[in-house]
Amino acid sequence: MTVLRSLRSLTLGTALAAALAACTVGPDFARPKLPQLANYTSAEALPAAAGQRLKPADAVPPTWWRAFGSPPLDGMVDLAIAGSPSLDSARATLAQASAQTAAARGGQFPQLDLKTGLARERLQGVAGSGLGPSVNLFSVGPLVSFDPDPLGRIARGIEQQAALAEVQRYQLAAAYLALTGNVVTEAFTIASISAQIAAVDEIVAVDRRNLELVQVAFQAGRSARLDVLTAESQLASDETLLPPLRQQLSLARHALAILLGKAPAEWSAPDLELDAIALPEELPLTLPSSLVRQRPDVLAAEAQLHAASAAIGVATAQLYPDLTLSAAWTQQSSSLGTLIDPASAAWSVGASLVAPIFHGGTLEAQRRAAVEGYNAELAVYRQTVLQSFGQVADVLRALEHDAEFVASERRALDTAEASLKLTQESFAAGQATFLQVLVAQRLYQEARLGYVRARAQRYLDTAQLYVALGGAALDWNGGLTAGAR
Repeated sequence: MTVLRSLRSLTLGTALAAALAACTVGPDFARPKLPQLANYTSAEALPAAAGQRLKPADAVPPTWWRAFGSPPLDGMVDLAIAGSPSLDSARATLAQASAQTAAARGGQFPQLDLKTGLARERLQGVAGSGLGPSVNLFSVGPLVSFDPDPLGRIARGIEQQAALAEVQRYQLAAAYLALTGNVVTEAFTIASISAQIAAVDEIVAVDRRNLELVQVAFQAGRSARLDVLTAESQLASDETLLPPLRQQLSLARHALAILLGKAPAEWSAPDLELDAIALPEELPLTLPSSLVRQRPDVLAAEAQLHAASAAIGVATAQLYPDLTLSAAWTQQSSSLGTLIDPASAAWSVGASLVAPIFHGGTLEAQRRAAVEGYNAELAVYRQTVLQSFGQVADVLRALEHDAEFVASERRALDTAEASLKLTQESFAAGQATFLQVLVAQRLYQEARLGYVRARAQRYLDTAQLYVALGGAALDWNGGLTAGAR
């Protein structure tokens, strides 16, 4: 019965503590206000002839890369999600943070332990006879303790740890977004370089044919030795374009293999052609107010701000007294044989209150540090939001300029191709010099490579818009709970 009475006392203390818990100190976190902006730039529209248009949307599709209509690209992204070490690391870090939150929550409950002891004591002798004999003293019994947390120190600590787990949750989303974006970028880079190599191969083939024609003309006495040397020089010059491009292609293939969690020796990227990749006609565009609720880096900064707010509460609670309740029931005896004898039982119920008196200014300084830590995280959050807006604005402008650039390069290519064809016909008819042919060919080569690069850049910037909007990562269910906030 004495044990029951002690437990009842502890229960009453717990109820009293729950009533006091309403006095949790420290600021209650409030999410930053949404930005009152309607646009990212002064004018958000693509040229009418761009072949692409912006469409208002609430979020980006989770599998945004499928908008490019390339099964090989889809397969590579799927492989990366399944095998990326960076995602595995982010998942493990999130699991670690979740376990730490669960550990912190344990502080809200009574703690039950089994306490055992063995001591040797010398008994007091009969009056006037000195010390008595030495005996062994055995003890065993449960010990219950509970911190009612009247000012919310534990509660704020749990809040802080939960916010830090949210940071890791959004870091996982950011890792997913970065991984998918990098895979698409490397894939488009491979397609771009492959197209440039194909263009240079054709140019080199034309150079060889020109050289053969000039050599035949020279042998027939219809061309000068200088024309032969010029043709050889042109061929050698164009052939120098290939090794750097092939090196760039190798680097891109190796980088893509690593993104997929493979060694370059065990996996090689499939051949990709720009012409086989569809350019999305409709591009989603969310409002700035939606962006800050979707981009993982912004949400991670917000969660970090929440953790800093909770840290103020923890530091504030340390300035006030802390109450601890405890109850114990102990069997104590000088021999193991009588240890379980009811006559050897003892119980206790107690409460302790520890109030800080003097700590040399440490506690006040810790609270000031927590406040300044919050101010620092608030500045980081604001900067992250601004950078996210800037990134979207940059990509929107890039897409606008890409459309104009591709159109200009297409016109330059058509003009250069027509000029080269006419010059070659004039040379065959003896109405143009070989030097004129080489100049026309050089202009065509530059236009051909420029058009390929302009098209590739447009694909890359289109992918970057999906990444910059960032909302897809929150709907990814590969280790991340959808709609976390």
